[in-house]
Amino acid sequence: MNNNFNKINAEEISGNAIKMIGKEWMLITAGNINSFNTMTAAWGGLGFLWNLPVSYIFVRPQRYTYEFVEKNDYFTLSFFDKKYQEILKYCGAKSGKNVDKIKETGLIPVETDNGNIFFQQASLVIECKKIYYDDIDPKKFLLPKIQNSYPLKDYHRMYIGEIVECYLNNKI
Repeated sequence: MNNNFNKINAEEISGNAIKMIGKEWMLITAGNINSFNTMTAAWGGLGFLWNLPVSYIFVRPQRYTYEFVEKNDYFTLSFFDKKYQEILKYCGAKSGKNVDKIKETGLIPVETDNGNIFFQQASLVIECKKIYYDDIDPKKFLLPKIQNSYPLKDYHRMYIGEIVECYLNNKI
C-alpha cells in the first residue's frame, strides 16, 4: 500500500456525493496489477443498504471495464481534484481495448492490500466488494424520459458493492 494514503472509515468521507460523482466524476477500476481496466463514470452513489456502507455503480455491457467488473470480486472508485478533469475525460472517451490509458494519461496504479487497483493521483479511493448486481429493465421505468438515456437500448448493469476500505490521500 502506498504511504501517501491513510485509511479512513466510510463514515469519514467528506463532500457531497452527488457533486463528487455527477459533476466531478470518478474512475471505476477492476482487476489486478497484471490485468485491469478503468473507466470514467458520472452515475452512481454512496449510501447505506442492508446494514452496510455501500456504493452503487452502473456499467454498460459494451464497455471494456464491464468484463473486468464481471470477473473480479472487487472494484475501486477513485476521486480526483479538478486539475485531473482532462484525464477523466480521456478515460471516459477512450477504450482500454484500443489504447493504454495508463501510459497515455500518466496515471500511476497502486495496489490495495486486497490486490485491487487505484491511482496515486486520487484524492479519495473507495474499495468495494461486489455484493449484488442487476440489469436495468426499461419496463420498470416510472419516468418515461429515462428512456432518453438509452437511444441504443444498451441498458446498464448496476453493481452494489460493500465499502470495505477507504483511503484518503494525505499528500494532496
